[in-house]
Amino acid sequence: MQETINASGIEVTNWGRDIVSRPRVVIKPRTVDDIVTIMKNPDKYPSPVRAIGSRHSTTRCGIADGGTVVDMSGMNRIIEIGEGHVTAQAGALAIDVAKQLQQKKLQFFVNVELGNMSIGSACCGGTKDASMPGEFGQVCSYAISIKLVTPSGDLLEVNESKPDLLQTMRSSYGLLGIVYEATFKVRPLQAMSVHHRTYKLDQFERQLPDLIARGESMMMYIYPFLGAVTVEYRKYVPPKGKPNRRAWKLRNFVWKTLAPSVGYTVTRFVPWKPLRYFVVNRFNRMIQFALKVVVNSDHTIATDQLIRYPHKSGRSKYTFSIWAFPQERYTEVLRAYFKFCRDHYRQHGYRCDLLNVGYRILKDQSSLFSYSFNGNVMTVDPVSTGAKGWDEFLQAYNRFCSGNGGVPLFNQTKWIAPEQAKKAFGPNLTKFAATRKQHDPHNRLLNEYFAELFGR
Repeated sequence: MQETINASGIEVTNWGRDIVSRPRVVIKPRTVDDIVTIMKNPDKYPSPVRAIGSRHSTTRCGIADGGTVVDMSGMNRIIEIGEGHVTAQAGALAIDVAKQLQQKKLQFFVNVELGNMSIGSACCGGTKDASMPGEFGQVCSYAISIKLVTPSGDLLEVNESKPDLLQTMRSSYGLLGIVYEATFKVRPLQAMSVHHRTYKLDQFERQLPDLIARGESMMMYIYPFLGAVTVEYRKYVPPKGKPNRRAWKLRNFVWKTLAPSVGYTVTRFVPWKPLRYFVVNRFNRMIQFALKVVVNSDHTIATDQLIRYPHKSGRSKYTFSIWAFPQERYTEVLRAYFKFCRDHYRQHGYRCDLLNVGYRILKDQSSLFSYSFNGNVMTVDPVSTGAKGWDEFLQAYNRFCSGNGGVPLFNQTKWIAPEQAKKAFGPNLTKFAATRKQHDPHNRLLNEYFAELFGR
């Protein structure tokens, strides 16, 4: 077991380096017994104890000021690929598991862009993709068995034989114990088509019911300052010859490298904002064209969507935030969001130097903090390099979203206020807080962030 102890505190940042945790101990377990030792020795490993993976969360959910950070990256084995399931240790990355599944002609149900997502985070946190037809869009919904070390140091397995506890575990963010192993349902590898079309806002508003009726997955690229939305349609199809592996490679290059590098460059080196955002707008129009022409195929592989990001972020890093809204009110909210972005820029001189995205997610009550718990939702997700003004924009964005009936994610919506969390999750927040207290009566795992959200 590898550990670092420093009484003066150690700085541990998230991948984007905008969230800083100052634990007293950082430890990297190699076995389950190592985790048991951590839990049973609060004097050596002080509270709060927080497990981390690849550190891509954009909120303070993993901070452990004065406590213990448990780095799970050393426990990354794929344990079993069976009929309809895969079991892996908590530190394994989704992209590594997906590549092994692909060799067995299998795939995850939900294939998110963030290939660095760890299995431990995937099973008990909020991460999503646009729902494929007839399927859930949230990764944790397909976790069918979760093994963890409880705050008292005992081993616990939660599976489908305990549906209520499994529903709570999928929302636990490491607050009921440290996950060391998880099993997910998987499906046969299936050819997938992908096509893009750009709509002006008025056109998108008129046609949205018909677009939904097509029965395809819908991800959106949203351009408040161009008054447009590009929709990415995906569905599973019978295979047609060899799969197109180039389409997602281009999309991934833009996501991972090109777009954030352009945003960073113009934000840093073009101080005159009219010129800066003229370049951003032109670049976004280029993205619309590339999506339509290049990321367009009747046969791709879903796992090609996953992106492996570098271990340390550089000039091409980006950050984001997420709120979801009822599907039936989406165009109303989207029109108001376009106005909000323009008003904020006029009043404060800040706008996102990247685009916005959105996803359509089907109703899903598999976890207590599902943001489509009450029905189908569609999201509005601003994306930025995180330059000066981003945090202030997010706080205003949160007020806008909460005021319009939005629901956030605790690991991917920065600056959530306690009253916003209570409004969004209501009785489910109270229910989870009570269950958490039963499993962790001495608050071994409760950090400042969640203490504020749940109410002291």
